[in-house]
Amino acid sequence: MRQEALSTPTVRPLHAGDDLHTLTALIHAAYAPHAARGLRFWGTHQSVDDTAKRFASGDGLVAEVDGRAVGTVTLRRPQPDSPVEAYRDPFAWSLGQFAVAPAHKGRGVGRALHAFALRRAASLGARTMLVDTAAPALELIAMYRRWGYEPCGECDWRPLTNYLSVLMRRSLGPRLHDPTTKETP
Repeated sequence: MRQEALSTPTVRPLHAGDDLHTLTALIHAAYAPHAARGLRFWGTHQSVDDTAKRFASGDGLVAEVDGRAVGTVTLRRPQPDSPVEAYRDPFAWSLGQFAVAPAHKGRGVGRALHAFALRRAASLGARTMLVDTAAPALELIAMYRRWGYEPCGECDWRPLTNYLSVLMRRSLGPRLHDPTTKETP
């Protein structure tokens, strides 16, 4: 059986012409396994308007393979009005709406989005990156640990979700360059 050649993902900022219906469908598909386990991530049910609002809350990033969107994340600056103290830190940025199309999971798309977001945040003065994810999503917590994050607290987004979230933090430092990732301005 012939194995399909894997293209390196290209990461770029969200463009005004990007199709939010397509990106919302990608987000729903990426979060569907969590929904099947009973976890109500916002990404499992958000509307196209919600997707637009979430992108508008930060810098939307899109990963493409062969010109097709296969992943997305929103990079958020410090949030002085957040109910979560860590998100109010003026040097702490965060990631949200992180999604990779199911057919592209395990192919470096998430790592490429993550590396791009870290470099961008660090270049704009961030010292820390934060993420939060469902406490029952042990596979996501393990992935973030592999990427250098450590648990640093909890947050509770209920009733938007149906679980307690683990807040995780990593320091931004000199190991941010990943030469295997292509990016476009």
